[in-house]
Amino acid sequence: MTAKKPEINEHFGYEIIRDYVLSDVLGKHESDVLYWAGKSLARKFPLFSLDEAADFFKQAEFGELVTEKSGKDEMVFLLRPFKTENRCFKLEAGFLAQQKQKIGGFLTEAYEEVIPKKKMVRITLKTDLREQV
Repeated sequence: MTAKKPEINEHFGYEIIRDYVLSDVLGKHESDVLYWAGKSLARKFPLFSLDEAADFFKQAEFGELVTEKSGKDEMVFLLRPFKTENRCFKLEAGFLAQQKQKIGGFLTEAYEEVIPKKKMVRITLKTDLREQV
């Protein structure tokens, strides 16, 4: 097992928690726990509109968030975090899924895809319009 070498920067404290402590504590359950933690975080910081998500992401230091596509049952966001290497983005995906579900009133799940060459993450929200919550 090789240790990750941290880069010292303005986000160092955040990176320690996010990339080292959480992954060590959560182990193989990291993805599942972070997704549900993101949903829980959304309940504690409810938005009135998904247009507010970009400001929240900036303040939380998640990165720059823009809407790529918005449809009736699908929304796609592009996230430009300050780091994409060796990071799970389930927290951000769960946060957006819960916000969309609360705002729209229908079951919503999120899927994320890291695009390493562009140093961004695509987060797709899928809403089941047959499943009211």
